[in-house]
Amino acid sequence: MFRDLPRYPEITVSQFWDAKVPSHWEVHPGLAVLKENRRKNVGLVESLVLSLSFGRVVVKPVEKQRGLVPDSYESYQILDPGDIIIRPTDLQNDQTSIRVGHVKDRGIITSAYVGLRARGSWSDAYAYHYLAVVDSSKRIYGMGSGLRQQLGWPDLKRMLCLVPPPEEQAAIVKYLAHANARIDKAIAAKRRLIALLEEQQRVRVRSLLTGSVWPLWPLGRLGRMGNGSTPSRSNPAYWDGDTPWLNSSVVNLGVVDSADQFVTAAALTECHLPIVEPESVLVGITGQGKTRGMSAVLRIRATINQHLAFITPRAGRMRADFLHLALTAGYDELRRISDGNGGTKGALTIADLKAFKVPLPTLDEQRRLVMDVSESAAETVLAVEKTRREIALLQEFRTRLVADVVTGQLDVRAIAATLRDVPECESRDLDDSIHTVESDTREEELADE
Repeated sequence: MFRDLPRYPEITVSQFWDAKVPSHWEVHPGLAVLKENRRKNVGLVESLVLSLSFGRVVVKPVEKQRGLVPDSYESYQILDPGDIIIRPTDLQNDQTSIRVGHVKDRGIITSAYVGLRARGSWSDAYAYHYLAVVDSSKRIYGMGSGLRQQLGWPDLKRMLCLVPPPEEQAAIVKYLAHANARIDKAIAAKRRLIALLEEQQRVRVRSLLTGSVWPLWPLGRLGRMGNGSTPSRSNPAYWDGDTPWLNSSVVNLGVVDSADQFVTAAALTECHLPIVEPESVLVGITGQGKTRGMSAVLRIRATINQHLAFITPRAGRMRADFLHLALTAGYDELRRISDGNGGTKGALTIADLKAFKVPLPTLDEQRRLVMDVSESAAETVLAVEKTRREIALLQEFRTRLVADVVTGQLDVRAIAATLRDVPECESRDLDDSIHTVESDTREEELADE
């Protein structure tokens, strides 16, 4: 279904897209096809709290509704299925997040988001795909002017919108539901392969460390530890400084030697951020994904957010790379501890880490074990890296395909006519976001807003 998609025979130039689009498509300002949501939750008529997570609008679990009291929800906006939300903040500092979501459940969400509803000749499903492409193509960051860091309805109502005939909108939506489903299936298979390879590596490490004659020591006796925080995103005095600031996605790297976010000296002081020295180990301590319990060796001087803990081993007692091995071998146990032995804890505490026991060979033995594992893991590391590159290529392909279809670069009318209709219950799974994210990073960013 991805090969030999034809182009439209008659095309014209679109000012907004700087490209040729079907000549029979209309172009309207956002004001003609979108309506701003102004419905506040006055009287607390709705209680289901929604959140934008990985490009999807999901129901926010009660345990993650931190710092809120019931009467605070009166300022939230009410959303209905079919509505579209856009996260408009921090445009200059964050050009990687997925900012657009399509609502599937009636509920409420913070008024910090821009809520929209398609109207006129626009269907809500096509409107969502169009706005998602505006986001993924980075055109959203060119809207507004000057030093503005926030997008609003005045910007969106002036935005030029492509409007195909209704039957073509339906064909595009149907095609993308099927295309996304096939791509998601391929990505899921590759992620299962990565999980299998990583589990095989953990088994190898456990076999080296389990049943040894080495004494077991609690981590609290082997190093200094703590966790960090997230400076307010609304305070520019805290960001774009000189000190690297890391979130929990870095534990996927194994070794951390760079950063893409930086904080200022004011943030370090006023937000009580720790300075973590090189040759420390970072541990993911929250999240429902795989990052909780994972670790990485820090090679640079940095600070961290509250979803990471650091352990700085005592010199002469333990190597950082060996500690990383020991934590890797103990990943399943760390997950069990953080799940509260079957409960809903879902987090590791500093106390948990201090009490966690690891083997303590001599420094020479630690060095030898690290070298042995590195040699045996080389093939696995290459396989995982190759598979991750393949996932990235699939994600890039999805982004390009959706953009070309939604903007009329490719004609999917004929192939859409051969596809079955997708029932609403099934479309919840098929209608995935343009991007697929495999870490807990975006979830933790939302929790900090």
